[in-house]
Amino acid sequence: MADMQTLHASFAAKIDAVLNALEMEGHLPADANRANVTVEPPRDPSHGDLSTNAAMVLAKQAKTNPRALAELIIEHLGREPDITEASIAGPGFINMRLADTAWLRELEAIAALGPDYGRSVMGGARTVNVEYVSANPTGPMHMGHCRGAVVGDALAGLLEFSGHGVTREYYVNDAGGQVDTLARSAHLRYREALGEDIGEIPEGLYPGDYLKPVGKTLAAEFGDKYASAPEAEWLQIFKKQAVAAMMDMIRADLALLGINHDIFASEAELQVAGKPEEAEKWLREHGYVYDGVLEAPKGKAPPEDWEPVELPLFRSTQFGDDQDRPIKKSDGSWTYFGADLAYHFQKAEKADALIDIWGADHAGTVKRIKAAVAALTQGADRDVPFDVKLVQMVNLMRDGEPVKMSKRSGNFITIADMVEEVGKDVVRFTMLTRKPEAQMEFDFAKVVEASKDNPVFYLQYAHARIRSTLRKAGVEPSDAHLDRLGEGEFALVREAAQFPRIVEAAARAREPHRIAFFLGDLAASFHSYWNAGNDDPAKRIIQEDDPELTGARLFVASQVGQVIRNGLGILGVEAVEEM
Repeated sequence: MADMQTLHASFAAKIDAVLNALEMEGHLPADANRANVTVEPPRDPSHGDLSTNAAMVLAKQAKTNPRALAELIIEHLGREPDITEASIAGPGFINMRLADTAWLRELEAIAALGPDYGRSVMGGARTVNVEYVSANPTGPMHMGHCRGAVVGDALAGLLEFSGHGVTREYYVNDAGGQVDTLARSAHLRYREALGEDIGEIPEGLYPGDYLKPVGKTLAAEFGDKYASAPEAEWLQIFKKQAVAAMMDMIRADLALLGINHDIFASEAELQVAGKPEEAEKWLREHGYVYDGVLEAPKGKAPPEDWEPVELPLFRSTQFGDDQDRPIKKSDGSWTYFGADLAYHFQKAEKADALIDIWGADHAGTVKRIKAAVAALTQGADRDVPFDVKLVQMVNLMRDGEPVKMSKRSGNFITIADMVEEVGKDVVRFTMLTRKPEAQMEFDFAKVVEASKDNPVFYLQYAHARIRSTLRKAGVEPSDAHLDRLGEGEFALVREAAQFPRIVEAAARAREPHRIAFFLGDLAASFHSYWNAGNDDPAKRIIQEDDPELTGARLFVASQVGQVIRNGLGILGVEAVEEM
C-alpha cells in the first residue's frame, strides 16, 4: 500500500496527462520544459481546492497567450469526474474545485497508509550527510547547542521520510587548543581527587563540577604518578581520556533529546590520516591554493609584531569571499579553516549532498567553507551540493526573567537540566516553533502551560482529545457511511490532505519547522471543529442515537490523529495518548 498515490500527486499527474494530450494535438511543443509547473492550493481557499500555473509557465513555449492555453487545458479537465469546476483566474492561473469523492479517497488513503502516509520517494535514495551539534568536547551539552541539535535531527528525520538516505554526523573538534585546556583542567581535578586542596579554579581552565568524576577516574587509574610530573608526560594521556569521558557525557546528553548520531568524526584522526595534506594537494593541482603573503588586518594599523609571512592561501575570492584565506599557520599547523575544508572533503567522498547546521555566530565563515567545498567537488565525477543552515541562540527565561546558571556546569544551563524539568518532547517541539534563523525565547513556565497560547500543549491536546474520543465512543471508526459527512469534516480532510505536499516542500527547502507549523494549523482546525460541537450538539463527534454518523466522524478524527502522529514522528516527538 505504501506506493498509493496521494491526492496532490494524483492531480499533478492528471495535469501532466493533459499536457501530454496537448502535445499530441500540436498545441504544445514536444520539448516544452515543464519543470516549473506546479499544482498546489491557491493562496485564497475561496478560489478553489487546487491551482496550477501550467498555462502561465508554458504559454511562451506554446507561442500563445496564457489565457488561451488555459482554455485548452480546462477543456481537457472538464472530462475529469473528480473536478467539478475549473476556471481561469487573473492572467492565466487555473483554479479547480474537487468532487467530494476525491477527498474521501484521500481519507481512505490516510487509513490505508497509516504511518507511511506522507512518506515520499522524492529523495530517490540520494545520500545526504547532515552534520549537527559538533560542540567542542569540553563539557556537557548546554542550551547553546540545543536548538541546532533539534533542528539538525528533525531535518535528518524529514529527509529520511522524503526518501533520502541520511547520515547523521558529529564532528569532534579534538585537535585544537581547547582540548589541551580540557586536559589541564582534568589534571587539576585529578590532583583534587588525590586529596590536594586546589583552591579556586585558575582563570582559563574549565570550572564545572562535571570534571570531578574524570579526575577521580584518573586518580584511580594512575595513583599519584602524574601529580607533580611535567606536563609533557601526561598531557596527551589526559587529553585522550578526558575527551573520551566528555564524548560519553555528550552522547548521554543528546540521548536525553532522542538524538543518536551515526558517525562521530575525529579532527585529530583526520589529521593523523593526512586528509588535510590530501585536500591541499588536490587544491594545488587544480589551482585553488597558492603560496602568498597574507594581507595586513584591515581597518586598523597592524600590531607592532606583525610581519608579512608567506602562507598557503586558498583562492576563496574566486567564490565571492572578500579575501583569500590561509589553510596553514606560520608554524606549519593547520588553521581551523584548513582542517575544516579537509573534513568536508572527506564527507563529500561518501555523500551526494552535505548539510551543516551551525550557530549564527559562525555566519562569517559560511562563504569561505562553501567556496572550499565548491572547489573540492568541482570537476569531480558528480556535484555535491552543500548547504549551511544557521541557527540563532535561545534566550532562557522563567516567567519573563532570565534563568540563573547551573552550578554543575559552571556557567551554563545544560540540556539535561532542561529535559529533566520539562521533558524531551516539549524541548524538541518548542525549538521548531520558529524559523531557526529567528531569535527565540524559551520560557520554562510558558512551555508547560496548559493553554492554547502554548503550541506544544495545543498540539498534544488535539491528539489526546482524538484518542480519548475514540476510547469513549463505544463505536468503532467506520468508512461505511462517509456519505453522511458534512462540510466540517471535509474541511478537516482538506487540511490533513496537505501533509504529503508539505513534507516534500519542507524537504526541498531543508526546513523541518514547516512540519511544526502545519501541525499547529491542523491542531487548531481540529479544536475549532470540536468546539463547534460545544455550541451545537448536532456537530459533536459522538451522536448517541446515530452510530453510523458517529462511526464516520470517528473515522475522520482517527485519520487526523494519524497525520499528527506522522508529523510528530518526523520531528522526533511522541504523540501523547491522554493529558
